[in-house]
Amino acid sequence: MAEGTRKKRPAVFIDRDGTLNRDNSYVWKFADFIWLDGVPEALARLKRAGLILAVITNQSGINRGYYTAADVLALHRAVDRDLLERVGVTIDGWYHCPHIPQVESCQCRKPKPGMILAAARDLSLDTARSYMVGDKTLDVLAGLAAGVKRSMLVRTGYGQSESRLVPQDTLVFDDFPRAADFILQDLASGNP
Repeated sequence: MAEGTRKKRPAVFIDRDGTLNRDNSYVWKFADFIWLDGVPEALARLKRAGLILAVITNQSGINRGYYTAADVLALHRAVDRDLLERVGVTIDGWYHCPHIPQVESCQCRKPKPGMILAAARDLSLDTARSYMVGDKTLDVLAGLAAGVKRSMLVRTGYGQSESRLVPQDTLVFDDFPRAADFILQDLASGNP
Protein backbone atom coordinates (compact mmCIF):
# COMPACT_ATOMS: atom_id res chain seq x y z
CA MET A 1 0.00 0.00 0.00
CA ALA A 2 1.39 3.40 -0.92
CA GLU A 3 2.44 5.73 1.90
CA GLY A 4 -0.28 8.27 1.06
CA THR A 5 -3.04 5.66 1.08
CA ARG A 6 -2.09 3.85 4.28
CA LYS A 7 -5.07 3.56 6.64
CA LYS A 8 -4.76 5.95 9.55
CA ARG A 9 -4.89 4.43 13.02
CA PRO A 10 -6.32 5.62 16.34
CA ALA A 11 -3.97 6.62 19.14
CA VAL A 12 -3.77 7.71 22.71
CA PHE A 13 -1.77 10.92 23.09
CA ILE A 14 -0.47 11.09 26.65
CA ASP A 15 1.09 13.80 28.74
CA ARG A 16 4.14 12.57 30.65
CA ASP A 17 4.86 14.20 34.04
CA GLY A 18 1.90 13.97 36.39
CA THR A 19 0.03 11.56 34.10
CA LEU A 20 2.41 8.62 33.58
CA ASN A 21 4.98 9.35 36.26
CA ARG A 22 5.28 11.38 39.42
CA ASP A 23 5.87 15.04 38.59
CA ASN A 24 9.07 15.71 40.50
CA SER A 25 9.69 19.04 38.73
CA TYR A 26 11.86 18.83 35.63
CA VAL A 27 12.27 15.06 35.38
CA TRP A 28 15.14 14.29 33.02
CA LYS A 29 17.05 11.46 34.73
CA PHE A 30 15.70 7.93 34.83
CA ALA A 31 16.51 7.75 38.56
CA ASP A 32 13.85 10.47 39.05
CA PHE A 33 11.25 8.82 36.81
CA ILE A 34 8.73 7.05 39.06
CA TRP A 35 5.74 5.36 37.42
CA LEU A 36 2.34 6.16 38.90
CA ASP A 37 0.46 3.10 40.13
CA GLY A 38 -0.87 0.83 37.40
CA VAL A 39 0.38 2.94 34.48
CA PRO A 40 2.68 0.39 32.78
CA GLU A 41 -0.10 -2.21 32.83
CA ALA A 42 -2.63 0.31 31.49
CA LEU A 43 -0.25 1.23 28.64
CA ALA A 44 0.10 -2.47 27.81
CA ARG A 45 -3.69 -2.94 27.70
CA LEU A 46 -4.07 0.02 25.32
CA LYS A 47 -1.25 -1.16 23.07
CA ARG A 48 -2.59 -4.72 22.94
CA ALA A 49 -5.98 -3.32 21.93
CA GLY A 50 -4.28 -1.94 18.81
CA LEU A 51 -3.88 1.67 19.85
CA ILE A 52 -0.77 3.67 19.06
CA LEU A 53 0.81 5.36 22.10
CA ALA A 54 2.38 8.80 21.68
CA VAL A 55 3.73 10.80 24.59
CA ILE A 56 3.31 14.56 24.18
CA THR A 57 5.31 16.52 26.77
CA ASN A 58 6.29 20.14 27.37
CA GLN A 59 9.95 20.18 28.45
CA SER A 60 10.83 23.83 29.04
CA GLY A 61 13.75 22.70 31.21
CA ILE A 62 15.69 22.36 27.94
CA ASN A 63 15.20 26.04 27.04
CA ARG A 64 15.86 27.03 30.66
CA GLY A 65 19.24 25.25 30.54
CA TYR A 66 18.43 22.66 33.24
CA TYR A 67 19.11 19.75 30.88
CA THR A 68 19.50 19.08 27.16
CA ALA A 69 17.33 17.58 24.44
CA ALA A 70 19.78 14.65 24.41
CA ASP A 71 19.05 14.11 28.12
CA VAL A 72 15.31 13.94 27.39
CA LEU A 73 15.87 11.48 24.53
CA ALA A 74 18.06 9.31 26.79
CA LEU A 75 15.35 9.34 29.48
CA HIS A 76 12.71 8.28 26.96
CA ARG A 77 14.91 5.42 25.71
CA ALA A 78 15.39 4.28 29.33
CA VAL A 79 11.65 4.49 30.00
CA ASP A 80 10.97 2.38 26.89
CA ARG A 81 13.49 -0.26 28.09
CA ASP A 82 11.86 -0.29 31.53
CA LEU A 83 8.37 -0.52 30.03
CA LEU A 84 9.46 -3.36 27.76
CA GLU A 85 10.91 -5.26 30.73
CA ARG A 86 7.85 -4.67 32.90
CA VAL A 87 4.96 -5.30 30.49
CA GLY A 88 6.41 -6.12 27.06
CA VAL A 89 5.49 -2.93 25.20
CA THR A 90 7.06 0.40 24.29
CA ILE A 91 5.79 3.86 23.40
CA ASP A 92 5.37 4.34 19.63
CA GLY A 93 6.41 7.98 19.62
CA TRP A 94 7.91 10.51 22.03
CA TYR A 95 7.37 14.20 21.32
CA HIS A 96 8.65 17.07 23.40
CA CYS A 97 8.55 20.85 23.18
CA PRO A 98 11.72 22.50 24.52
CA HIS A 99 10.30 26.02 24.64
CA ILE A 100 9.38 28.20 27.59
CA PRO A 101 5.83 29.61 27.53
CA GLN A 102 7.07 33.05 26.47
CA VAL A 103 8.37 31.88 23.06
CA GLU A 104 5.65 33.35 20.86
CA SER A 105 6.77 31.64 17.65
CA CYS A 106 6.41 28.17 19.21
CA GLN A 107 3.70 26.05 17.64
CA CYS A 108 4.42 22.90 19.63
CA ARG A 109 4.01 23.85 23.30
CA LYS A 110 0.71 22.69 24.71
CA PRO A 111 -2.01 24.02 24.64
CA LYS A 112 -1.07 24.37 20.96
CA PRO A 113 -1.61 21.14 19.01
CA GLY A 114 1.76 21.03 17.21
CA MET A 115 3.16 17.93 18.89
CA ILE A 116 -0.09 16.00 18.43
CA LEU A 117 -0.27 16.99 14.77
CA ALA A 118 3.38 16.01 14.25
CA ALA A 119 2.74 12.61 15.84
CA ALA A 120 -0.38 12.16 13.70
CA ARG A 121 1.64 12.91 10.57
CA ASP A 122 4.68 10.82 11.54
CA LEU A 123 2.76 7.78 12.74
CA SER A 124 -0.18 7.97 10.29
CA LEU A 125 -2.78 8.58 13.00
CA ASP A 126 -6.44 9.53 12.80
CA THR A 127 -6.90 12.26 15.41
CA ALA A 128 -10.71 12.08 15.09
CA ARG A 129 -10.57 8.49 16.39
CA SER A 130 -7.90 9.23 19.02
CA TYR A 131 -7.74 10.31 22.66
CA MET A 132 -5.66 12.76 24.70
CA VAL A 133 -4.99 12.19 28.41
CA GLY A 134 -3.22 14.65 30.70
CA ASP A 135 -3.20 16.25 34.12
CA LYS A 136 -3.47 19.90 33.05
CA THR A 137 -5.99 22.06 31.25
CA LEU A 138 -3.38 22.76 28.57
CA ASP A 139 -3.29 19.02 27.79
CA VAL A 140 -7.06 18.95 27.34
CA LEU A 141 -6.98 22.09 25.19
CA ALA A 142 -4.19 20.71 22.99
CA GLY A 143 -6.25 17.60 22.33
CA LEU A 144 -9.33 19.65 21.49
CA ALA A 145 -7.30 21.91 19.16
CA ALA A 146 -5.97 18.81 17.37
CA GLY A 147 -9.48 17.43 16.89
CA VAL A 148 -9.22 14.29 19.02
CA LYS A 149 -12.33 12.26 19.76
CA ARG A 150 -11.98 12.73 23.53
CA SER A 151 -9.61 14.91 25.52
CA MET A 152 -9.51 13.77 29.15
CA LEU A 153 -8.05 14.91 32.45
CA VAL A 154 -6.65 12.75 35.23
CA ARG A 155 -6.57 13.91 38.85
CA THR A 156 -2.94 12.86 39.38
CA GLY A 157 -0.17 15.46 39.18
CA TYR A 158 -1.85 18.84 38.83
CA GLY A 159 -5.16 17.27 37.85
CA GLN A 160 -6.97 17.72 41.15
CA SER A 161 -6.67 21.52 41.06
CA GLU A 162 -6.99 21.69 37.27
CA SER A 163 -10.28 19.75 37.22
CA ARG A 164 -12.13 22.99 38.00
CA LEU A 165 -10.58 24.73 34.98
CA VAL A 166 -11.24 22.34 32.09
CA PRO A 167 -14.14 22.77 29.64
CA GLN A 168 -17.40 21.59 31.18
CA ASP A 169 -17.83 18.44 29.07
CA THR A 170 -14.31 17.14 29.77
CA LEU A 171 -14.18 13.62 31.18
CA VAL A 172 -12.17 13.52 34.42
CA PHE A 173 -10.72 10.32 35.88
CA ASP A 174 -8.86 9.60 39.09
CA ASP A 175 -5.80 8.30 37.23
CA PHE A 176 -4.44 7.04 33.92
CA PRO A 177 -5.50 3.39 34.43
CA ARG A 178 -9.12 4.53 34.85
CA ALA A 179 -8.88 6.70 31.75
CA ALA A 180 -7.47 3.69 29.88
CA ASP A 181 -10.44 1.60 31.07
CA PHE A 182 -12.81 4.19 29.60
CA ILE A 183 -10.92 4.25 26.30
CA LEU A 184 -11.05 0.46 26.01
CA GLN A 185 -14.79 0.43 26.82
CA ASP A 186 -15.38 3.19 24.27
CA LEU A 187 -13.53 1.20 21.61
CA ALA A 188 -15.43 -1.98 22.46
CA SER A 189 -18.77 -0.18 22.19
CA GLY A 190 -17.93 0.87 18.65
CA ASN A 191 -18.76 4.53 19.30
CA PRO A 192 -17.69 6.58 16.28
